[in-house]
Amino acid sequence: MATRQTKKATKRPAAKKTTAKRTTAKRAARRPASKTAVPPEPTRRVGLMALSGKPATIVGDDVRVGQPAPHFTAQVGLWPGHDTWAEIDPLAATAGKVRILSAVPSLDTSTCDLETRRFNSEAAQLGGEVQVITVSTDLPVAQKRWCGAAGVEHVAAVSDHMAGEFGVKYGTLMAERRWLRRAVFVVDQAGVVRYADYMPQLSQQPDYEAVLAAARQLLSGVGGRLA
Repeated sequence: MATRQTKKATKRPAAKKTTAKRTTAKRAARRPASKTAVPPEPTRRVGLMALSGKPATIVGDDVRVGQPAPHFTAQVGLWPGHDTWAEIDPLAATAGKVRILSAVPSLDTSTCDLETRRFNSEAAQLGGEVQVITVSTDLPVAQKRWCGAAGVEHVAAVSDHMAGEFGVKYGTLMAERRWLRRAVFVVDQAGVVRYADYMPQLSQQPDYEAVLAAARQLLSGVGGRLA
């Protein structure tokens, strides 16, 4: 009668795999969670100016003369060689030039209309080494329409509508309407702020002569007016 052979007990690798998986899971649980840097919330200031008779909330801090001009991205309303809505870094696109940044609430308001027409006229006299850039939260298509109707050709227009990046970095964003408060900055060829002026009222126009003097001084190599 044939002797029935006893089979050796086979190892169970599956159990080891399960154990290995549990060990790996325990080790992963012991590892400290990676910390993701959370950018600080921008400053919010109330009482610097009024909006419809009520204190406006300004998001972001004022830029100061002598500091590097903060770079920002915006969408093109009017910029030679760029399509409407194209994203652009205006300071990078004009590196090496004197830049006049004109922040306005809306081109469809009377004061902004006057200001942008004035800078367009002055830009024609300043020449190609100075670039005037109007920034507002109007839609790019609205900026393009307004510039076409006003005959503006010497001023570039970019929209801060999408992210409000310019408004926060330059301390001009009004939270209640997502408008920009009126301000003018002159940035030199090296990207340093040489003139900065914030209007205390939306209806107040900038000091054009002071702005133009700062730009001309930079062209002559003398240095901008520190305001």
